Amino acid sequence: MNTTISISLPESLDKTVDKEVRHGSFESKSVFFQTLVKLWMENKLSHELQESKEELIKGKGTLLRSLKDLR
Repeated sequence: MNTTISISLPESLDKTVDKEVRHGSFESKSVFFQTLVKLWMENKLSHELQESKEELIKGKGTLLRSLKDLR
């Protein structure tokens, strides 16, 4: 189920979004913002994974032998 939200944009950003929708890059403004949020989430996860990888390389990781070790 989708939730409806309302946002305020400067006119220049609104025109940019409209232009992308008109050119067929996105089906609608809604799809534009759904894509934006999904990309932001993917980027955030990618950064978290990179930080974890760097910690492992530095030897800061913990070896888990079972799921019980997560608790």
